[in-house]
Amino acid sequence: MNSDNAPDRTALAADLKRWSAQLGFTGTGIARIDLPADEAHFLDWLRRGFAGEMSYMSRHGTKRTRPQELVPGTVSCIGVRIDYWPRAAADAHATLADPALAYISRYALGRDYHKVVRARLQALCTRLAAAVGPFGYRVFADSAPVLEKALARNAGLGWIGKHTNLIDRHAGSYFFLGEIYCDLDLPADGAASAHCGTCSACLPACPTGAIVAPYRLDARRCISYLTIELAGPIPVEFRRAIGNRIYGCDDCQLACPWNKFARPTREPAFAPRHGLDRAALLDLFSWSERTFLSNTEGSAIRRIGYQRWLRNIAVALGNAPRADSVIAALRTRAADASDLVREHILWALAEQESKAPDQAAAG
Repeated sequence: MNSDNAPDRTALAADLKRWSAQLGFTGTGIARIDLPADEAHFLDWLRRGFAGEMSYMSRHGTKRTRPQELVPGTVSCIGVRIDYWPRAAADAHATLADPALAYISRYALGRDYHKVVRARLQALCTRLAAAVGPFGYRVFADSAPVLEKALARNAGLGWIGKHTNLIDRHAGSYFFLGEIYCDLDLPADGAASAHCGTCSACLPACPTGAIVAPYRLDARRCISYLTIELAGPIPVEFRRAIGNRIYGCDDCQLACPWNKFARPTREPAFAPRHGLDRAALLDLFSWSERTFLSNTEGSAIRRIGYQRWLRNIAVALGNAPRADSVIAALRTRAADASDLVREHILWALAEQESKAPDQAAAG
């Protein structure tokens, strides 16, 4: 496509956004790919050790911050978003407030978003190729070294909030992002302006103090990191603060005033499965590995594996009110647990047994 043919480029961008909406994306924009300030911020984040054990964050050098190094020939980035907040899910605050229930981040209650978003992006590229002929591209859905939030901001899809998540003033922050790196010279949209203002509600909302300063997250303290990314033992200092959160955490987003504008998803694939929006901790702790694999098929949860699943639930049971049923379940599971899980079970048992009788719940 001739980059000097401005009317054609403008018309193609409009068509692209229309096709994207037809595929279920709730926002589409085109970004410039120069990210010097974001690269400096990212490298400083790495130097401070805030990535913890996520070695993949530094493994690819500057390919994450320089799209042309990752996909040679890249000229434009097409960014998309798709809402995920499940309309039918149990109230998040109520689930968090009930220590007998498991809290799973609302993005993970349905089908694995990686698969959904990638398939839609591929369909969008097929439609685009039908209009312009073969072109070079690669699609991403949190699946490669891509600085997705910075690119989404540049595409006008939202600003990066103080909690480091992307926020749109008309849609909140409960959405997934996806990208297409392509060699088409498309007209870029303007970057979104920031609207956090003086609000800092997300900082004190974090149970573990992971948002150490506005726009700066220490992943080593983040419950999403501790329950999903961390392979080994969860540091004892954070276990009580985890509460009943067994997969991820939404607290900083729940506290964000902009999410009063968040829209429930229209995507059936993101509806809760197997009652995981309000499941009892003891029920989930009783799952065999076969049950875990069956009930998490096609889900993002499966990536943590059965051992981390049990580890996380053991911590939550330690935080639950004292109950004979909880103590019995922990003791039973300890008999054949892995070293990792047993460590957390023993901690949970000590927590349960240390609670005064007047804190006890009916067993």
